[in-house]
Amino acid sequence: MAATNSSNGSTAASKSNSSGKQSGPSAEQVVAGFQRLRQEQRSLATKAAELEMEINEHSLVIDALREVDPSRKCYRLIGGVLVERTVKEVLPALENNKEQITKIVDSLSTQMQTKGRELNEYRERFNIRIVGEEEAANKSSSSNQEGEAGAAKGGTGVLVS
Repeated sequence: MAATNSSNGSTAASKSNSSGKQSGPSAEQVVAGFQRLRQEQRSLATKAAELEMEINEHSLVIDALREVDPSRKCYRLIGGVLVERTVKEVLPALENNKEQITKIVDSLSTQMQTKGRELNEYRERFNIRIVGEEEAANKSSSSNQEGEAGAAKGGTGVLVS
């Protein structure tokens, strides 16, 4: 009979453990989810910055080619192959590429804003506090009490979409 009691006790304990897990994710899972969202937002920002640099490069080349004779030879790197073309052939293609990259940057910007809202909702839902955030909030509130310096400070370490 002792074996029967111990097995019943273990199933009762496992049932209570499984019902405890249904209440929500563990702290590690919450932190991992938060870190994943932050990393996704960072990767979107990195890609947007890279594409902004490409837009600037395209603008420089387009400005330089507009001042050149349209029948003049120029070389363009396409898929790792250097191709000889004329300025009048390359200029419209560069302008089109610049427009396409601009559209992609706009799309990434929208995705970053959406990810920022999702991140803030996640923070509120699980009551996540970032290390250093409370210190910045305390400094800013004490500065506001002192007077005019509060508006210049604030926002340090805070995710804002």
